[in-house]
Amino acid sequence: MSAQPYRREGASGRVLRFRFDGREYEGLEGDTLASALLANGVRAVASSVRLGRPRGVYAAGCEEPNALVQIEEPFPEPMLQATTVELYDGLVATGLPGQGRLADRPDPARYDAVHAHCDVLVVGAGPAGIAAAGVAARAGARVILADERPEPGGSLLGTAETLGGRPGREWAAEEAAALAALPEVRVLRRTTVLGHYDDNYVIAVERRTNHLGAHAPAGMARERVWRIRAKRVVLATGGHERFVAFAGNDLPGVMLAGAARTYANHYRVLPGRRAVVFTTNDSAYAAALDLAGAGVEIAAIADVRQAPGEVWASRCAERGIEVLTGHVVTAAKGEGEVSSVGIAPRVGGGVREVPADLLLVSGGWTPVVHLFSQAGGTLRYDEELGAFTPGETRQAVEAAGFARGVRTLRACLEDGAEAGRRALAAAGFALPAEIAVPSAEGEPAAAPAEHLWLVEADDYRTHFVDLQRDVTVAEVLRATGAGLTSVEHVKRYTTAGTAHDQGKTSGLLTGGVVAHALGVDLAELGTTTFRAPYTPVSFAALAGRDRGPLHDPVRVTAVHEWHAARGALFENVGQWKRPWYYPRQGEDMEAAVLRECRAAREDVAAMDASTLGKIDVIGPDAAVFLDRLYTNMMSTLKVGSIRYGVMCRPDGMVFDDGTVIRLADDRFLVTTTTGNAAAVLDWMEEWLQTEWPDLRVCCTSVTEQWATVALVGPRSREVLARLAPGLAVDNESFPFMTWRDAEVAGIEARVCRISFSGELAYEINVSSWSGLALWEAVMASGEVTPYGTETMHVLRAEKGFPIVGQDTDGTVTPQDLGMEWIVSKKKADFVGKRSFARADTSRPDRKHLVGLLPEDPGVLLPEGAHLVETSALPEPPVPTLGFVTSSYRSAALGRTFALALVSGGRERVGERLYAPVGADLVPVTVTSHVLYDPEGARRDG
Repeated sequence: MSAQPYRREGASGRVLRFRFDGREYEGLEGDTLASALLANGVRAVASSVRLGRPRGVYAAGCEEPNALVQIEEPFPEPMLQATTVELYDGLVATGLPGQGRLADRPDPARYDAVHAHCDVLVVGAGPAGIAAAGVAARAGARVILADERPEPGGSLLGTAETLGGRPGREWAAEEAAALAALPEVRVLRRTTVLGHYDDNYVIAVERRTNHLGAHAPAGMARERVWRIRAKRVVLATGGHERFVAFAGNDLPGVMLAGAARTYANHYRVLPGRRAVVFTTNDSAYAAALDLAGAGVEIAAIADVRQAPGEVWASRCAERGIEVLTGHVVTAAKGEGEVSSVGIAPRVGGGVREVPADLLLVSGGWTPVVHLFSQAGGTLRYDEELGAFTPGETRQAVEAAGFARGVRTLRACLEDGAEAGRRALAAAGFALPAEIAVPSAEGEPAAAPAEHLWLVEADDYRTHFVDLQRDVTVAEVLRATGAGLTSVEHVKRYTTAGTAHDQGKTSGLLTGGVVAHALGVDLAELGTTTFRAPYTPVSFAALAGRDRGPLHDPVRVTAVHEWHAARGALFENVGQWKRPWYYPRQGEDMEAAVLRECRAAREDVAAMDASTLGKIDVIGPDAAVFLDRLYTNMMSTLKVGSIRYGVMCRPDGMVFDDGTVIRLADDRFLVTTTTGNAAAVLDWMEEWLQTEWPDLRVCCTSVTEQWATVALVGPRSREVLARLAPGLAVDNESFPFMTWRDAEVAGIEARVCRISFSGELAYEINVSSWSGLALWEAVMASGEVTPYGTETMHVLRAEKGFPIVGQDTDGTVTPQDLGMEWIVSKKKADFVGKRSFARADTSRPDRKHLVGLLPEDPGVLLPEGAHLVETSALPEPPVPTLGFVTSSYRSAALGRTFALALVSGGRERVGERLYAPVGADLVPVTVTSHVLYDPEGARRDG
């Protein structure tokens, strides 16, 4: 279509060519796909998801419920609103039947993420938002102003209102540019704030390029996720216009009055030739007059009220526009799009058919309270507005402008400026002496609005309340007729408000219809829950560049390069790369591990243990706190001593284990398993914040602060004595489970006598900056063999030391592990204590940790193998007694062995069981889980 019959004169901009549903069109730079389609006379854009009814453009922003499209080129992108797709040259799109299609090839675009902090975050660059940001920024505060549109201005973009004698759009552009020039200010355009979480943590998505358009700078990320932490948040999010439920209110050609005004003023597009306006408030009069001035014939205004604003009625009379007070639109009619509109008095009288191709509807305006509600704010019903507005909130956030129900442009500017002052004061900044706001002209006094939710009829099957979900008044009445009285229940029964628009235009309307059906006040009924995200967000944006090695961060120790240079193979333990084993020339894994084990048992060996989780627990109540978390007593631990401990969940099952080092009366260092460090810190914080907030305790992760070298073996004391000549290392001076400060290889260190192998051993802790120097000094001090995690597993398994997560599976108590001794009988309570009294946790047939010796000492059982009693497998299912948790070859034992969880395992010591391995049954003998040095004599050398 070469002609553009619906484009107003005076429109300018570079011509852009695009294709929609297989046809070629032209638009102008600055258009959205929706405005370009309307300019070309395209009325039906998509079809509804359930009924397949034709649907056209209904709104002008992210509240659009109908015009869903899919970008086809250069990369398929489904479920986009035509109102938010910026037009670019070469765009190819299709209308959707309510659902999209995923691409069958990888997305070539990049996606970024950034963290930001600010004193004041202002959401919304309309009049109130710009005023708030201006006051805060000019006082020197760090300010972020975020708005979802390509240009600032908010409601000013769609009106002919002036500020300070100039068009509002120009004022907004100049103010935003001035703000962006300030050093502490970020003005984020095309940036939608999606979620507001605790402690003013806010998530936003910035669209940085034009839907994969060809004009994007090379290498620029297409979308960027902003993770913002703000001292104060000002929500100047404005409002959305809502419609009214009447017959055929979904036909293409039915549009929100404010949206039509935006297309005429901002995009210079006429959404129709002859229009009927249906309204419950004065705002639609301004839309009618602007459209009339643009060349649209206004056939009639049907106002449900008996008395609209006098100024508006007078202006309409001057233009010869017929105003029918006390009237409603009964139906929009037409084949595929609007061709006529039925109008009738609210009380009595017949229906008048008015030919028209455009029906503009305004059922009132609803403040955008989504983010305020997400932040934990309460809502209150505004009787005059007929909508819910922000009430109280527990967070440092407030609404400004129409987002909190302020009606006029002048009042919104003043309210935004005051919000900026309050945010400044709360953030600790000096307040500016005066607040200067521009004068706003052309704001006649408004007459009270009336709140009409539906036009009554005998048949409600085409009275739509949710256009995206095809939900009608008939379905809402069916829900209330079935006994549903909660708007949340009705939402789930009908699916109203659950689509991509999240009920922005339909949510309050649905509530109003429910209230009407039940005969209750909408204030009493309340609203549904507002959840993030505010608008749909792509999975690609949320994932960002977290792909490949960035998907899960790779963590390495200070000694990593040394290990790699010596040919170590690495094992992933959580996010850490840990040396697995160090093969020499001609060695396979088995030979290398056996050699490393012999060195640790017979000579001296060293392991990089820096990855162990380390948490500083500090405060006057630190000892009390740890007593409550661990099964054994920690408060009796003396400064300079160490104690092994186990944490359980409330159900009594083992959660983590490690050592606790007492550094001072009010300070402990807790170590955890490598993979569980973050979970343990989170566990501690959860208990402190939700159950024991009275405890004066602070927990800090210091895992990366320390590098740790485990020095193990009969000669370890000799090596340490050479490295730390000032440290007395004999058993009497330095007993087991104590620590000493010392200089090791000239480096300040904390040396702990801890053993996870059963051998004489020390753990030397230094600043991570000195980790490599310490390791190299240890390696140079004699024939010290480096060993990896596989050797560590063999050494600890020989001693029966369990690894949480390998020898436990979330169903194992300390007693099941043969560790009754670690469960205190002195403490009144600790997490999990009461669960040990349950009959189930004291059953004798519970799975216990035991050792297994294969009858053939060369057979290595696969980990996970099940155990049965019979030597001949019956038909499945076969009852299992347990399973193998760890299985190794042992240099010290001269054979293979395994650890297993076996039902009633302690009573089965000496019994023969069988492990199905492939088609064979491998006989094994049950033993104690401590297979090496059961007396513990080697611990002291």
